[in-house]
Amino acid sequence: MHSLRDEVKFLFSGQGMPYEKVSIMVAMVITVILSVLLSGNIAREARVAVIDLDHSAYSRELISEIDASEYMDVTAVLHTAADPKSLFFQDRAVAVLYFPPGLEKDRYTGQAAHIGVFYDNTNTAQTSDIKAALNEIVGLDQAEAHGDIGSTNDTVQGQVQLAARNLFNPQGSTSNGETLGFLFFFGSMFFTFATIGMVPRLRLTHQLDDILLNGTPWDLVIRLLPYGGCLLVSWVLGMAVLRIWGDLIFSGSLLTFLFLQIFLILTTGTLSLFFGWTAANPGIASSRMILFIPGGFILGGMTGPVTFYSPWVVQLSHVFPLTWTFHFQRDVIARGAGLADVLQLFGAFLIYMGAVAILFCLRFYTARKALIRHLAQEEWQREHLQQMKADAVQ
Repeated sequence: MHSLRDEVKFLFSGQGMPYEKVSIMVAMVITVILSVLLSGNIAREARVAVIDLDHSAYSRELISEIDASEYMDVTAVLHTAADPKSLFFQDRAVAVLYFPPGLEKDRYTGQAAHIGVFYDNTNTAQTSDIKAALNEIVGLDQAEAHGDIGSTNDTVQGQVQLAARNLFNPQGSTSNGETLGFLFFFGSMFFTFATIGMVPRLRLTHQLDDILLNGTPWDLVIRLLPYGGCLLVSWVLGMAVLRIWGDLIFSGSLLTFLFLQIFLILTTGTLSLFFGWTAANPGIASSRMILFIPGGFILGGMTGPVTFYSPWVVQLSHVFPLTWTFHFQRDVIARGAGLADVLQLFGAFLIYMGAVAILFCLRFYTARKALIRHLAQEEWQREHLQQMKADAVQ
C-alpha cells in the first residue's frame, strides 16, 4: 500500500507524463473526433481525368454519365494526347480514362471498341468503388444500346469494353504501401520523442535563459540537425532494405526526395520544439507527440484512401506535417515526379513551413520578453531590498 500511495502521488505530481489526462484525451480522440473524420467508407466525388481523342457525341455522353456518378467527379477533359502518369501528380486524379480515336465509329460498325482506364494504385483500396462504378456505367450503356433494357437502337453493333491498367503499384505490394508508410510514421514519431523535450531540458540546465537573452530562434532550430541527419539516414537505409529485399518501386530521384525531406524534417522538428516548449520536463513533453504526428499518418492516405474522406477532412489533414511527407512520397517515389512536377505542392508546403516558423518565432520572442520582465523585477526587488537594508543601518 505504501508503494501504491507513492506511485499515485507521483502520477498526479506533474513530474512525469500526465497519464490521467492523456488516457482520457486518447479515448475522446478515437471515439469522437476520428469517428467523424473517418465516417466515409466509400469513394465520393473522386477526381477523374479524361483524355478524349474521339471528339464525338458518344464520348461526351459517357463523360456526362461519369461526372453524374456519386463516386466520380470529372475534373479535367483533354483533347490532345498526354501521358496519363502526369495527370496523377499532386493527387490531381485517382483514375484517367482514355477514349481512343474512332470510338464511336467502332461502336456502330461492329468493331471491338476499348476504353482505356488507368488507376492510381498507390493505395489499393482507393479505386475499388471507382472500378465498380465504371463497369456499371459501361454495362448499362451496352445494355441500352442493344435493347436489353428497353432501347430500340438497332444500329449499335460493336461492344465497348474497359481495358484497365493499375499504375505505380500494380502488384499491390505492402512494400509500396503499409510498410513504407510505417517507416515514415515511426521514424517521425521517434524523431519527435528525441526532440520534443529539448526546450524543457535546456530550461532545467539553465541554458535556455542564455539562448533567450543572447540568441535567436535559429540557435534552437540548428540543434535539430543531428537528429534530422539520423532520421534521413534511417529512411534511406529502410528504403534500401525494401528495394533490395522487398519489392519497393522507386520511380523518381532519391536526391529530389531527400531535398524535400530536409524541409519537412526541419518543419516537424520546429513543431516539436513549439509543442514541447511549456512542458515542465522532457517526460511531460513526450506525451504531446500525439498532437501533431499521428494525425498525418491517419489522414495522409497511407492507412485509408484519401478518396474516402470528405473534402474538408482532406484540407484539414494538411495541418499535420506527416501528410506532406506522404504527398511527396506518392509523387516522387511511386509516380516518378520530378521537382518541377511538384512545384505547386512544394510552394504550398513552403507557406505552411513559413506559418510554422512564424509561430515558433512568436513563441521565442514572447518567452524572451517574459524573461526580461522577470529579470527586471528580480533586479528591482534586489535593489529595493538593499535600499531597505541601507535605510535600516542609517
